[in-house]
Amino acid sequence: MTEHQPNTLDELDRKIIVATQSGLPLVVEPYAVIAEQVGCSAETVMQRFQHMLADGIIRRIGAVPNHYTLGFKGNGMTVWDIPDDKIAHYGELIGQLDFVSHAYQRPRHQPEWNYNLFAMVHGKDRLEVEQKVAKIAELLGADNRGHEILYSSRILKKTGLRLASDK
Repeated sequence: MTEHQPNTLDELDRKIIVATQSGLPLVVEPYAVIAEQVGCSAETVMQRFQHMLADGIIRRIGAVPNHYTLGFKGNGMTVWDIPDDKIAHYGELIGQLDFVSHAYQRPRHQPEWNYNLFAMVHGKDRLEVEQKVAKIAELLGADNRGHEILYSSRILKKTGLRLASDK
């Protein structure tokens, strides 16, 4: 295996990133396909990804489903005004709900924007999303000082890590 230097990208790392910019191959052994493309072993590809994760070069490796294709057309970003000292607790609880794909803290921009917790809720239609949002509101109880649902109007292109061109 080639030696890896922390917080740097060598030629092999760059090849791996370029090979995965459009996503991992949808096959049983995606790392083997990438390894063949870049000229190393699947184990080396996995080790390089682990190093890039540990060094903060990449944040995560995960599936990015198209919720619309899966039949979830009522998707809405919910925004919540909750006490700042409880955000970590509630963010973790809400993020674990099976109908929430991600939850995170964002800064308030008062007086216009009082919301500090965001959670993407997925449902087959808006009524289903509203029912799920009611469950979150119940979970928050008195700590829910207000919320809104910002419904998706279109799909944004989701992309992975990109390298700047050397032009």
